[in-house]
Amino acid sequence: MTSSISERIATIRAELPPSVRLIAVSKQVPTELMREAYSAGIRDFGESRIQEAASKQQELQDLPDITWHFIGHLQSNKAKKALELFNWIHSVDNLHLAQRLDTLAQQLGVSPLVCLQVKILPDPHKSGWIIPELLADLPALDQCQNLQIQGLMTIPPLGLDEGEILNVFKHTHKLAQEIASQPWSNITMQHLSMGMSGDYQLAIQGGATMVRLGTILFGHRSQISHISPDKTVS
Repeated sequence: MTSSISERIATIRAELPPSVRLIAVSKQVPTELMREAYSAGIRDFGESRIQEAASKQQELQDLPDITWHFIGHLQSNKAKKALELFNWIHSVDNLHLAQRLDTLAQQLGVSPLVCLQVKILPDPHKSGWIIPELLADLPALDQCQNLQIQGLMTIPPLGLDEGEILNVFKHTHKLAQEIASQPWSNITMQHLSMGMSGDYQLAIQGGATMVRLGTILFGHRSQISHISPDKTVS
């Protein structure tokens, strides 16, 4: 990529509808590049590793208006730290994790914004509810009074064509509408977190309200300088 980060951000933001929130996926991106993105107007950063995020937050303490989004697979034993570090958790992928987060949130006095990760199509490489299980778990999820359940998150399986990817996003939107039509106390479906660098335009067509973009903003991780050699690309 020859353009600067600020130019790439400006280009992307110009094509995003006002209703779509741009989350800059900054995993394995050094803080100096995150500062450049911040200077270009980015306030939402997505991380997928607790330790890396904690270190970056220390380095970026002078930027207090950042909203931090956890977008990776969250292990139960790291739930407490995630609640301490992140405003949003996009990847709540099972009832046990949701209930643990709810208990810990009450203890910590926080009320995190969360999305429920759903698998529209079978995918052994992704975590998340399949649709029947999610629908069955909704009454129990509605009892998680310390979580602000805001919507759904999905990642299409690899190997789909554009039409199939778009159908995944549209199906997710339809599922959210179905859930929202029921009288829940603590579940809302205001947000759809879907779409990454390769498919965000399809996600917007499908109803996304948040897109998670990394490579298209910062470049390929392997080409970003100042990355420690012990940090592997995921």
